[in-house]
Amino acid sequence: MMKTPYYLIDERRLLKNLKKIEIFKKISGAKVLLALKCFSAWCTFDILRKYLDGTTSSSLYEARLGREKFFKEVHAYCVAFSSSDIQEIKKYADKIIFNSFSQLNSFKRLLKGFDLGLRVNPGISYSRFDLADPARKFSRLGVSDYKTLIKSLPHIKGAMFHFNCENDDYDNLSSNIDKIAHKYKILLSRLNWVSLGGGIYLTKKGFPLVKIAKKIKDFSRRFRLQVYLEPGEAVITNAAELVTRVVDLVSNKKNIAIVDSSTEAHMLDLLVYKTPAKIPDSKNGRHEYFIAGRSCLAGDIFGLYKFKKPLKKGSIVRISDAAGYTMVKKNWFNGLQMPAIAVRKLNGKIKLVREFGYKDFMSSLS
Repeated sequence: MMKTPYYLIDERRLLKNLKKIEIFKKISGAKVLLALKCFSAWCTFDILRKYLDGTTSSSLYEARLGREKFFKEVHAYCVAFSSSDIQEIKKYADKIIFNSFSQLNSFKRLLKGFDLGLRVNPGISYSRFDLADPARKFSRLGVSDYKTLIKSLPHIKGAMFHFNCENDDYDNLSSNIDKIAHKYKILLSRLNWVSLGGGIYLTKKGFPLVKIAKKIKDFSRRFRLQVYLEPGEAVITNAAELVTRVVDLVSNKKNIAIVDSSTEAHMLDLLVYKTPAKIPDSKNGRHEYFIAGRSCLAGDIFGLYKFKKPLKKGSIVRISDAAGYTMVKKNWFNGLQMPAIAVRKLNGKIKLVREFGYKDFMSSLS
């Protein structure tokens, strides 16, 4: 048995998501890029590149990783590029998307001949969390001045509308695509491509995949555009778990099982969005425990769960849906051991890909 904690990526579950995305691509004609901000585990790129058209990035390093490890189309976006970023990112990007008019105007002369785009804030969005809402009040994400946008057309070939976060509501998606088509019809009719961003829950069970594919196909044909989507969660949802082990049991009016992992260090989004971890083995049981991390943070809690059997020291606790925004956000808080990364291959065999030790901790500092 492998030493815990570790992230276990399951290629068979990845493939299940990718097959759905393949159906979507065939019907819609859209190209689909992996959002590296969500998932950058390049040990899985061999299987991902068979179904996806490339990667999209939020920084220089992500763009470089996409070029050097994925080997397909690279879209480079950043909220604010530095001059040094631009000088280097030219080596890796097929398309460079700017977040503001000032960034476009600052760098367009250095990027003559490049395929440039602008991020547009359409003023509409779908998100259950204000923190992740790209159209929130005073948002800095994307341009909104339509007149200036039209004046920028000689310098751009595409636009990105990233306005969703885990959107599984077809009616909302359809309505918002119609609003964008109506409001930006002049812009869209003069572009070569448009990205509708990420956040569309293509692979969620019950999602009307064919219906949204046809909607996007109609949108693409109407404006004679190549449409891109940039999913993160939709590619890797339910495709990994964080495997932990109980190292201590304490009680304070409730039973508390402390595992050899941490929300703060290894599943930060749980704290950021105040959501409980998913633990499939904890339904309808009689034995209730708080599952807690072993950092010094008082609120380092995965959630309250009911297990069918009592936990003991050494019990394995598996936290599911642990691929997105975990490995890319993991950190060395408290100097806790970093989870290893393992992959369950299509043949069922588990391969240990990477372990981390004290030297990794030390070299991350100075």
